Amino acid sequence: MKPLFRIKNLFLPIFCALIFCPYMHGEETDERHLFILSGQSNMARFKPSLWFTPALSKALGEDRVIVSFYAKGGQPISKWYKGWKGSDGSTDPQAGVLYDTMMEQTRDKIRGSKIKTVTFIWMQGERDAKAKNSEVYLNGLHGLRKQLEADLVREDIGFVIGRLSDSGFYRRRDKKRVENSDWKGIRDAQEAFANSMERAVWIDTDDLNGEKNELHLIKPGGYETLGKRYVDAALKLVNGK
Repeated sequence: MKPLFRIKNLFLPIFCALIFCPYMHGEETDERHLFILSGQSNMARFKPSLWFTPALSKALGEDRVIVSFYAKGGQPISKWYKGWKGSDGSTDPQAGVLYDTMMEQTRDKIRGSKIKTVTFIWMQGERDAKAKNSEVYLNGLHGLRKQLEADLVREDIGFVIGRLSDSGFYRRRDKKRVENSDWKGIRDAQEAFANSMERAVWIDTDDLNGEKNELHLIKPGGYETLGKRYVDAALKLVNGK
């Protein structure tokens, strides 16, 4: 009888695993990973369907990835951050207008889904540098973060910041390198934002805008490489690394 008893003892945990594991696995796969991509022209020229979503779907599962993409060229951060104020105290009467559209689109995409993680990917800042609003840019980033946390009802959002390239340090007419304190200020603010939080990183783009250090990244190589960097950074945040 002892051998039979041992067999039963061995069979019981295997039987339970076969019965319950599919349900446990199903609960896990019901959860989705949300990625929101937004910003101005360098994000608007980016194509997630080519350089972002496929790699994430391969890593996390096609049915577990939701990508919400909304970008518009030439826009300052005030079009996303509703509480924006310039260094002179000025406000934007259209503050948050692009944010509202972005969030409406995002809500439509996630309706009925259980979201496991949220990662926000941001590529913006050129307009704020040109408008000489670098002093208030860091406050704008944190304000945007708080809006997202409030609207998505979670404080564990991951942030990937595509830092401005070095194009602002080169004159357009002769490509001579010049000082640009506001361009540097935006870059510094982006780094400071990412470095101030555990779940945030910034990405270098200085090598992606060609030999002439153009404002826009080179096509398609620059954006393809940017996509790989986005994916690598996003997966580390999703996996808690």
